[in-house]
Amino acid sequence: MTDPRPADPSAARPAGPLAILIGPMAAGKTSVGKALAARLGVAFADLDALIVRAEGRSIREIFAADGEKTFRALEADALARALDEHGGILSLGGGAPLTPASAERLRGRPVVLLEIDERIVAQRLGTGADRPMLAGEDPLTRWRAVTSQRMEAYRDLAPYRIDAGQGSPALVARAIARILQLDTPSRVPEETE
Repeated sequence: MTDPRPADPSAARPAGPLAILIGPMAAGKTSVGKALAARLGVAFADLDALIVRAEGRSIREIFAADGEKTFRALEADALARALDEHGGILSLGGGAPLTPASAERLRGRPVVLLEIDERIVAQRLGTGADRPMLAGEDPLTRWRAVTSQRMEAYRDLAPYRIDAGQGSPALVARAIARILQLDTPSRVPEETE
């Protein structure tokens, strides 16, 4: 379930989020991020939600009115702010780590790639109507193509990898806390799972 590379507890953590979750659409970045934040007693932020709040319109509306290029610029700006200002758990949309400036900002940070089997994704996607990148008749086929294009970049950025399809968000969060060595007695409440 975890990448074999252990965290180095002596390495100084950069300022900013304790964990940054990346991965393909429908991997569970938001649900796992919320579970991890709750487990550690820290704030959770979803980059897409930060953009929606700042812009006053949905991601779909931004894509429709201004196009993907404008959305990616907004996303890169929001990421830069979140990396400076947010000290909890941060989840990113699937394309957020792909712009060169964003990728550079993420290097050396506690980036965790949530990997997911496409059979689980098929159950989660439905029509894909709320995901502009999956618009069209067959969202799973589009998901495969988009994920295939992005996966190498994800793996290059993420020193940690988790199979997000193996258990509940709480179990995946627990695995992330362990590999990042965030499971300290002062941070983690009594086990209730």
